[in-house]
Amino acid sequence: MSSTTKYTVKYRRKREGRTNYKKRLNLLKGKTDRLILRKTNTKIILQIVRYESEGDKVLITTNSSELRKHGWKHSCKNVPAAYLAGLILAKKAKEKKIKKAILDLGLETPLKGSRLFSALKGVTEGGLEIPVNEEIYPNEERLKGEHIASYLEKHKTITQDFEKIKEKIKE
Repeated sequence: MSSTTKYTVKYRRKREGRTNYKKRLNLLKGKTDRLILRKTNTKIILQIVRYESEGDKVLITTNSSELRKHGWKHSCKNVPAAYLAGLILAKKAKEKKIKKAILDLGLETPLKGSRLFSALKGVTEGGLEIPVNEEIYPNEERLKGEHIASYLEKHKTITQDFEKIKEKIKE
């Protein structure tokens, strides 16, 4: 190859399949804070981020493992834990006087009734204004963990713990 051949190298995060820059640009054009939801194998991560020219600024962050401080003894990666983590984020947002945001799922596949939308329901019920179609939320039985308690005898207390911790967070 000659030395005049010009190569273009894509952005590193695009090469790694970690960022969709077209989608990101559309979200940033709205000039609204973003509610970022990510799931891992062990927890759900929620953040409210504001775009600034120097780089994104994380205003609030929480994750479902923070429920342990409130007395949650169950898994931090299930639907009820995601909902409660959303309530915690909404409470923190109220304290910082953040009223609205737009949803940013990144490269996550949006599945109706999933943990991500459970967390979103917690955030919206906590008082944060986010444009969303309510058909995507999981039903009340899944939010309370009844689907877990019905097939695992040792998790019968999940629905009781859910209600206790929900009230504790809302205080």
